[in-house]
Amino acid sequence: MKGSFNLNALLRDNIKKLVPYSSARDEFKGEASVLLDANENAFGSPYREDFHRYPDPLQHRVKEKLSKIKGVPAANIFLGNGSDEAIDLLYRAFCTPGKDNVILVPPTYGMYEVSANINDVAYRKVNLTPDYQLDLDGIAEAIDSQTKLIFICSPNNPTGNSLNRTDIETILVNFDGLVVVDEAYINFSKQPSFTKDLSEFPNLVILQTLSKAWGLAALRLGMAFASEEIITVFNKIKPPYNINQATQNIVLEALDNVDQVNSWIQEIVAEREKLSATLADIAQVAHITPSDANFILVKLEEPRALYNFLVSKGIIVRDRSKVELCEGCLRLTVGTPAENEELVSAVYTFYGATNN
Repeated sequence: MKGSFNLNALLRDNIKKLVPYSSARDEFKGEASVLLDANENAFGSPYREDFHRYPDPLQHRVKEKLSKIKGVPAANIFLGNGSDEAIDLLYRAFCTPGKDNVILVPPTYGMYEVSANINDVAYRKVNLTPDYQLDLDGIAEAIDSQTKLIFICSPNNPTGNSLNRTDIETILVNFDGLVVVDEAYINFSKQPSFTKDLSEFPNLVILQTLSKAWGLAALRLGMAFASEEIITVFNKIKPPYNINQATQNIVLEALDNVDQVNSWIQEIVAEREKLSATLADIAQVAHITPSDANFILVKLEEPRALYNFLVSKGIIVRDRSKVELCEGCLRLTVGTPAENEELVSAVYTFYGATNN
């Protein structure tokens, strides 16, 4: 690895030359009372709320409110249709199909690989170590002059653990491409977010979401935090109205409830520890990876048979037993106390154990 970051050198040539689409609402600033610029239906919507006007293409009000919560300037925030949109934009902006490559560190979130395949970008896998940490030597060996992105999920999915912060910083300092730190589960962790370090690392992109701790998965709103230069690139190539007005309205209201979300986070973490301790007492459970997320990875006997048994009881978990380094494991999301009790009872029933 070497460290000589130059954003312009990373960008694809066609993106450098791209003249972005200019929406009707991009062409004037301020307030207006008569809007006859966007070919909308001026008579309204066949719904109790008016959705006949196009939404704010840059979601200024949502970003301002998020800025206060996250402690990140609004200019350093990108909002997308889930984090998946930001992931796709990273490939489209910085990776030339059939030429460039990225580094993935499995086991990890599957969309990094799917997006690479969609965009015809080669990916090089450097497995995590057996204790689910970064293999710095392996990553250094995998990097070449065409490596543009390194994806790091921390807390990691599906393992649940946080990756060593100093290892991530080592990559940030020594790699001249973009380092994408996916913090979808950061709210459940004691580890600090990398959002406080944006000014220190110009090649850092942080992904977060409102789908987990904020309980807004159905709205599909993801966040990316990066330098103003990188955010400008995202805004240049994103669809003009990528976040609909209904989503913006609901999110603006939801963001007023920080105390409620913090209370849920505390309860979920407490339930996570309780669930882990209870399952650890079962003889057929070999190992539970310490988690900083809202799920646990459990290594146990007969994982596929247990998975099928749980499905028959109407309990759906994630079978990760065929994933490299997660052999024999199920990933269990932490539910409500009642849901967790139902899960534990079913596991005890399957193994013929006694729940004391």
